[in-house]
Amino acid sequence: MSKIRATITGVGAYVPDYILDNHELGKMVDTTDEWIMTRVGIKERHILKEKGEGASFMGERAVKQLLEKTNTSPDEIDLVLCSTVTPDMLFPSTASVIADKVGIKKAFHFDINAGCSGFIYTLITASKFVESGQYKKVIVVSAEKMSAVVDYTDRTTCPLFGDAATAVMLEPTSENIGLMDYIARSDGMGRHYLHMKAGGSCYPSSHETIDKKMHYVYQEGQPVFKHAVSKMADVSVEIMERNNLTANDIAWLVPHQANNRIIEATAKRMELAPEKVMVNIQMYGNTTSATIPLCLWEWENQLEKGDNLILSAFGAGFTWGSIFLKWGYNSDK
Repeated sequence: MSKIRATITGVGAYVPDYILDNHELGKMVDTTDEWIMTRVGIKERHILKEKGEGASFMGERAVKQLLEKTNTSPDEIDLVLCSTVTPDMLFPSTASVIADKVGIKKAFHFDINAGCSGFIYTLITASKFVESGQYKKVIVVSAEKMSAVVDYTDRTTCPLFGDAATAVMLEPTSENIGLMDYIARSDGMGRHYLHMKAGGSCYPSSHETIDKKMHYVYQEGQPVFKHAVSKMADVSVEIMERNNLTANDIAWLVPHQANNRIIEATAKRMELAPEKVMVNIQMYGNTTSATIPLCLWEWENQLEKGDNLILSAFGAGFTWGSIFLKWGYNSDK
C-alpha cells in the first residue's frame, strides 16, 4: 500500500489596498528609506485600514479566493487551521471566525501561535490529519494584522511589519509529491527577547498597561537577529543533508521574509544562487506567519509539479523549522 502524503493543491491570498511606504513612514517616526532598506530591505508594507476589522477580515478573503481557484465548496472542507499572533480576540479562535464567515459548517477549526514560524508549524500539523487518511481537504490560513500591535512611535520595530493573509489547500496523494520531510524546533529562552508584555493572564489590560505601551511588539533586535541567522540557516542545511539534497536539486528556497540579511545568509549556507530564492520583503515587509505562503502565492505560476522546495522560518518563542516540499501541481501560466 502506497504512503499517503499531504500535498498543496492551491494557494490564495489577500493583501490590503493601503500601502505605507518608507517616505510616509519617515513623516511619522525618525527614520529614512535608506536606513530601512540598508538594514532590512523593506520598501513598503500593506496596512489594513478598515475600522473594526481584524485578521479574520483578510483570512476570509484569502480562503474565498482559494475555494474559487480550486473549485471547492465550503461543505467539502474537513478542517481549518489558522496560524496567527494577531487573533481577532482571545477567544473564540480566528479559525472559527473565518470558517463561519466563509460558510464552512462541516469542519472543526483551531488556531496555532508559533510566531513567524506559524505557517511551518501549522502546515506540519495539518499534514498529519491528511496523512491519517480521515481528512481529505484541509485549509491552512495564515492571517496577520501586525499593524494592530506595532507602536508607530518606535523607529526600531514599526518599519518591519505589514498585514496580509494567505490560505493553502492540503489534500492527500499517493504520488511522490507533497510534504516529504520536516524539522521543527523551539527554545523558550527566546521569550525574553521578542514578545508582547501585556494582554495575557499575567498582565491583563489596564490603564497602566496601556499607558506603559505594553500592548505592542517588544523586540531586542541583536539577539533575535543573531539567533535567526544561525537557526534558520542551520535547519535549512540540516534538512538538505537528511534528504541527500544538493543545491542543484533545489528549485526554490522559500524563506521567512523578516530581513534581507537573514535570507542571504541562509541561501549562502545552502550554496543557492540568488535566482533560486523567493524574496518579496521589499513589497510586503514582515507579515509574520503569512510570509512564506505569500511567496508561494506570488510565485505560483513559476512552480512546476515535482519542484523541490525548502521552506524555512524563525520566529518568536524562539521557534524555527524547515520543510522539504515537492510541489504538487502545474499552474495555468
